[in-house]
Amino acid sequence: MQVDGQCHCGKITYEAEIDPEAVSVCHCTDCQTLTGSPFRVTAICAKSDVRLTAGAPKLYGKRGDNGRMRFQHFCADCGSPLFTSGEGDQADDWGIRWGSIRQRDQLRPSRQIWCQSAAVWIDAVPLLPGRPQD
Repeated sequence: MQVDGQCHCGKITYEAEIDPEAVSVCHCTDCQTLTGSPFRVTAICAKSDVRLTAGAPKLYGKRGDNGRMRFQHFCADCGSPLFTSGEGDQADDWGIRWGSIRQRDQLRPSRQIWCQSAAVWIDAVPLLPGRPQD
């Protein structure tokens, strides 16, 4: 599936080819901290599947609880998370952050990871009262 996206301020834009079945939810504590949210949604792909069309993200690297280095690619101006990548034999393992994809309404996660770190109240979210807009 061809997708395109951008950071919040529009300084960085990209196009990519992804498998819509390769979308996952991560509940790890790093994703929680980096997003300020209970989980992060990512479309998994290869580095060669992503093409920047404007701008260049800033990178931040951190070794995860599994011992692997992950680089967070984000806009230095607005802070929007855009991609994640690995190092060494995992340098081609990329992920596109769901919130930056323009076609995100067509992408439904097919799996969850790091579920032991999931917020204990996550299953109650559909039961909460809500408003369509505010």
